[in-house]
Amino acid sequence: MSTILPEAAVSASDVPVKPARRTADLVAAGLLTPDAAAAVESVTRRYAVSLTPYVVEQAAQSPGGPVYAQYIPTPEEAYTAPGENGDPIGDDVHSPVKGIVHRYPDRVLLKPLHACAVYCRFCFRREMVGPGGDALTADELAAALAYVREHPAVWEVVVTGGDPFLLAPRRLAEIVQGLAAMGHVGVVRFHSRVPMADPARVTAELVAALRAPGLATWVAVHVNHADELTPETTGALARLADAGIPLVSQTVLLKGINDSAAALENLFRGLVRHRVKPYYLHHPDLAPGTSHFRPTLDEGRALVRSLRGTVSGLCQPTYVLDIPGGHGKAPAAGEWVSPTAEGWEAADFRNQKHIYKD
Repeated sequence: MSTILPEAAVSASDVPVKPARRTADLVAAGLLTPDAAAAVESVTRRYAVSLTPYVVEQAAQSPGGPVYAQYIPTPEEAYTAPGENGDPIGDDVHSPVKGIVHRYPDRVLLKPLHACAVYCRFCFRREMVGPGGDALTADELAAALAYVREHPAVWEVVVTGGDPFLLAPRRLAEIVQGLAAMGHVGVVRFHSRVPMADPARVTAELVAALRAPGLATWVAVHVNHADELTPETTGALARLADAGIPLVSQTVLLKGINDSAAALENLFRGLVRHRVKPYYLHHPDLAPGTSHFRPTLDEGRALVRSLRGTVSGLCQPTYVLDIPGGHGKAPAAGEWVSPTAEGWEAADFRNQKHIYKD
């Protein structure tokens, strides 16, 4: 990363910690020098910046470290590599109504909003999310829920976005109760960065809103490095787990942040220790301006192989490649993805083959 670091980050004890939503805020927080802020101004006009006060404090404790590098913009983001595009996993082609993505027969994504508490620099939806991003109106949410109701093959609803934990508990409860009233829906799964980025938001009221009789609620937490497992964030995880909500994790394999066996071991063991089952290790998607985060598939496969026998099966997620073009996920460590003369051949869940180029 080429970000110019300040000589000393501002201590949380020096000034009240505020959210950072502009480059000027990052300078004020001691996270960028003025020169570095000027160097990324064009980047931040295109891709949203937002750090919660909690993340500002965590990033300031270790400038250039694994938390800092996930959230602070760099000049490298201005470069769009060949193959990168604004919808790298093909959500749009599988969206029959606003807020719904129906890629697999038995499950849908429900995206009630496009805002997040924080904006990761490697986000695969970075062209679609941002402050003031689209949220479904009451009529649009009703139409999205009606789509689920009218498709009895849908057994699982994945609520994502954006970050659904930004919704008020009342609105979360309305979604959960609406799904629980549909006899064919058995599982609702929430995907959220909030437990890691704004753990105080995971209140007893929010946790209670996630549950309804007759519906199994799961939460998938986005976490990329063991440094994110602090007393505050593990407390948020405990509030969810103690309420009987099963927890899984999603991790993105990121060059310079967690692309070592030691970093992954520490993260996955830490998650299991706090009752979170590592679920997916994502190969980074081909989102614009993210090539500096992306290891090669060969590197990722070697890392995953190195974990076999080193950590418990409980600590082993599935390493997955989201096949560009909307074809779904392929396990990337085994026979589903194989090298060819053209690059890599990835088999989707229908065993149709697609070429992927690093």
